Amino acid sequence: MIQLSKRSAALCLIPRNIATLLLCLGPMLPAQGQQPLKTLLVGIDHRTVTSLNGDWHYLVDQAPGRALYTGSGEINDRSYALNEHPNIVGKHNEEYDFATAPTIKVPGDWNTQVPQLFNYEGVLWYQRDFDAQPKPGTRTFLHIGAANYRSHVWVNQKRICDHEGGFTPFDCEVTSVLRAGSNFVVIAVDATRLVDGIPSVGYDWFNYGGLTRDVSLVTVPATFIDDYDVHLAHKAQFEPGDTELTGYVHVLDAPAGTSVTIDIPEAGAKTIAKTDADGNAAFTVKAAKLTLWSPETPKLYKVNLSSGDDRLSDDIGFRDIRVDGTRILLNGKAIFLQGVNVHAEAPIRGGRVNTDQDVATLFSYLKDLNANFARLAHYPHDERMERAADRDGIMIWSEIPNWQHISFDKPEVYAKDVTMLREMIRRDRNKASVILWSVSNETPNNPTRTKFLTDLANEARKLDPTRLITSAVLGPKPNGNERVVNDPLCDALDVIGQNEYIGWYELTPEDADKIQWIFPQKPVVMSEFGAEAKFGNHGAINQRWTEEQQVDVFKHQLVMLNKIPQLRGITPWVLMDFRSTTRNIPKLQDGFNRKGLISEAGEKKQAFLYFQKIYKEHLIGKAE
Repeated sequence: MIQLSKRSAALCLIPRNIATLLLCLGPMLPAQGQQPLKTLLVGIDHRTVTSLNGDWHYLVDQAPGRALYTGSGEINDRSYALNEHPNIVGKHNEEYDFATAPTIKVPGDWNTQVPQLFNYEGVLWYQRDFDAQPKPGTRTFLHIGAANYRSHVWVNQKRICDHEGGFTPFDCEVTSVLRAGSNFVVIAVDATRLVDGIPSVGYDWFNYGGLTRDVSLVTVPATFIDDYDVHLAHKAQFEPGDTELTGYVHVLDAPAGTSVTIDIPEAGAKTIAKTDADGNAAFTVKAAKLTLWSPETPKLYKVNLSSGDDRLSDDIGFRDIRVDGTRILLNGKAIFLQGVNVHAEAPIRGGRVNTDQDVATLFSYLKDLNANFARLAHYPHDERMERAADRDGIMIWSEIPNWQHISFDKPEVYAKDVTMLREMIRRDRNKASVILWSVSNETPNNPTRTKFLTDLANEARKLDPTRLITSAVLGPKPNGNERVVNDPLCDALDVIGQNEYIGWYELTPEDADKIQWIFPQKPVVMSEFGAEAKFGNHGAINQRWTEEQQVDVFKHQLVMLNKIPQLRGITPWVLMDFRSTTRNIPKLQDGFNRKGLISEAGEKKQAFLYFQKIYKEHLIGKAE
């Protein structure tokens, strides 16, 4: 059965007839409400799971996706989902067979694994067999770390869940359909771009399709911990030396009065709380001793949670983040964010980031750069990224993919946005490294969009009042050498992110020296700026696409940026060259956005060495 929920906003499926018309017809087609998933398991990477990673059989469902969609646009439960096989006699099986189909690695995008599918943006069907031994008094979930973009999941011919969104996890309960011994799962993933999708149809990164993150089975007791929040008490003012910890533990389907134990041995903190009628056990406890998390001391504590037969441990850091006027304060101390943008592009091998090695390589670049901050653009990344940031002391900006032109006028799109926001925050709210939730990037300045994103920012604050809210805005139009930032969305933000490409998309690098920025009295992070250069392409500083000109653009940028009094961070665009279908200059781009400080092969450009020195010697910005 499809799992229903009272706690999440509805996901929307858009029926379609043929894929080639979808982009044109998308806005005209009626949306059908899809009930959201019942739960999302927090801390699943700290549970014992049965991995379903590895080889899966696959079949391509070419446009118009006849195996997945009926003629009226409904999901077809009677085709490939049945996992039947062709017979010499008897029933005809729709002419498919997973048993003899080729295999593909999961996790992984199909684009970089199958040459014929490199530019494919449609439906791929996945299938694999697995063994299970269901136990009485337990529940089992199929966990999918991410699948781009719409997913439909069947186990033993029963559809168990549907999900929209390419970068957040989801869990499908399979308890009622599992059988002892052999089972099979079929997942259809549709990477077709949707006008009413998040992001919409046009964006500047590669549309990697498929089961791009880990897939696993997790078995838990009938009543179990599905969500928790353990953090340093966020009071009206930060109080040095305060060791009060607070939060909640949610026990799914627990009766009121169920006991929950929170134990942090190294901090000398232990307490027992009771669930209320909704299964939430709120708690407050004083730690005997506490080292606060920071880039200099990224201390993590083993937090043990238990209720009934369920046990779960997580590694959590405790810190306080807030703004004071135009300052950003970490544990009461003003900080400057020396950062860089990072796309989830796997270094060296290409494709989506989804392995420990991918993450270790990216963080080695960040540490070599002397960065203390990273903007994870433009969507939630693999959970390994935040785990590594927690361990290595790198502060994180995490964003949902409201990239430029979203259908801000449609309530069903807002509902999908809220669901995506909740999935991001729920997964990562216990990561000390995450200091900023971002609701959008480069969206058009109009009242409809402003209300949409203001409501979304307020929703983020309700979900997590302990962190800062931001967005990367565009503009403003030049007024001589003045740039007066008056986007009304800034009123809804704690920290203003500002994107600009002076010296590349507009004006000359030298023009930046004369420009004066005027911002509202809030902290500012210059969230994007830069220029393209192909590694190894050398020439004069006024010659585009050379490493020398890229550095020259950055040098003039820093002259301009150092004149902004409330500048509290920078994130040049971007750490590493990444694939984008919109970058079509042969020999210079070859399908890559070349604004990286490092090439996709891991080769460091002159711009990397420039920022390495700037950050080491703290030559940009000030904390207050």
